[in-house]
Amino acid sequence: MSPLCRRQWGSSMLADIITACRIVCGAVLLFLPALSPAFYTVYLIGGFTDMIDGTVARKMGTASSFGAKLDSVADFSFIVVCLVKILPAVEVPRWLWIWILLIALIKMISVVSGVVRWGKFIGEHTILNKAMGFLLYVLPFTLKVIPLEWSGGFLCIMATAAALQEGYYIWTGQEKL
Repeated sequence: MSPLCRRQWGSSMLADIITACRIVCGAVLLFLPALSPAFYTVYLIGGFTDMIDGTVARKMGTASSFGAKLDSVADFSFIVVCLVKILPAVEVPRWLWIWILLIALIKMISVVSGVVRWGKFIGEHTILNKAMGFLLYVLPFTLKVIPLEWSGGFLCIMATAAALQEGYYIWTGQEKL
């Protein structure tokens, strides 16, 4: 293999390697005490990989459907691990659980309506969804200084708006803002 081919192959994998690091971070988090300094360190690294993998792929012109799927798997696994670790470490009020379930229901209805109406799975990366991702990412850092009743309520307001906006875009087929 020529040096040029090797360089192109290596650079095309860089974004995927960064994404795969998020999966590794999630696995490491499973073995760390929730909300410990080590947990926060690995959590920060995992979040950083989420912020840069897509940018690296686009800047290098190496974005691919495989990379997009790997990113979705990495996001899902990282989020599930974080929920498994963080939720038992905090006391979530019942009203907040109910609201979270209602948001999940709105999102499920949106997904199903997209499949029914357009014949495919549609997930919109709206500005509100991106803002929600950032707010959810920051939440563990706020748990010791802001009561979960306040931060959780604010997040649920934002998540409800994001879910309704996404559902609207999916149903109408309109482009996101």
